[in-house]
Amino acid sequence: MSILIVGGAGYIGSHTAKLVAASGRRPVVFDNLVYGHRAAVKWGPFVEGDLADPDAIRRALSEHAVEAVIHFAAYAYVGESMSDPGKYFRNNVAGTINLLDAMVAVGVRDLVFSSTCATYGEPREVPISEAHPQNPVNAYGETKLAVERMLRWYGLAHGLRYAALRYFNAAGADPDGDIGEEHDPETHLIPLAIAAAHGRGNPLSIFGTDYPTPDGTAVRDYIHVLDLGEAHLLALAALGKGTPSLHLNLGTGRGSSVREVIASVEKATGRAVPVREVGRRAGDPPVLVADARQAGEQLGWKPRYPDLDTIVAHAVRWHARQL
Repeated sequence: MSILIVGGAGYIGSHTAKLVAASGRRPVVFDNLVYGHRAAVKWGPFVEGDLADPDAIRRALSEHAVEAVIHFAAYAYVGESMSDPGKYFRNNVAGTINLLDAMVAVGVRDLVFSSTCATYGEPREVPISEAHPQNPVNAYGETKLAVERMLRWYGLAHGLRYAALRYFNAAGADPDGDIGEEHDPETHLIPLAIAAAHGRGNPLSIFGTDYPTPDGTAVRDYIHVLDLGEAHLLALAALGKGTPSLHLNLGTGRGSSVREVIASVEKATGRAVPVREVGRRAGDPPVLVADARQAGEQLGWKPRYPDLDTIVAHAVRWHARQL
């Protein structure tokens, strides 16, 4: 069974490709390498292509006898999405239309979509359940919500079966050290803290120390990248058994503050993390934590690596190999 992994040369996509291969299926990676890395494609065929090219998508689906699709490809820098929303709607939304049309044309009906907690916007209550209103406060989140809504209509019109997985803060790295997190520019807290601990770049910025949280810094739900990948495989299996389309949160249900992450990085590296305290960023909520019980109930999913220190240790191990 071949699974087309769109955006499979990226962070979460490459880890999921490894899991797909380990499950006995063939991951076919489709990626334009704008943010992905060719070196991260290790477990199956690679097709260099862009979602802006419908013919390339159809060829990949047909030539590799694809039976299902996992869709990660998206621009995901929140700040950039606010300054250049057109870029995000063209890539994230229009590109997905091309993908869906190609799937319908060749008869592929099962799709797992990489969505985000950014579709919820400012939280009205924490933890955030799937019943929380979806009201994005940035263009990135709006593009993901637009795709979720499109999926419903493609399901009604064409029989598309889908799972929209809304995840919180992806983190960590493959425990074997085969792949890890590598963004340019890097915006995620854990790799930035690891870089600061090793003296690479500037001191780590702590954006806001006056939040209504135990230590005054923002709290987030960090979920191991392999646990995210495992949820995609379980969702794909559920769709294959005829489960109705799904909308599920992925998180641990536990929050960690910025200062707690810094302490964990210092513990794992044995080095101090130099920091500078600056003001809050506009639109950053004090706390974002998932209520992910439905993923457990509907998929039988349970994070294998819910502990922050384990997540950080895996990330530190991978980054140490890149020094």
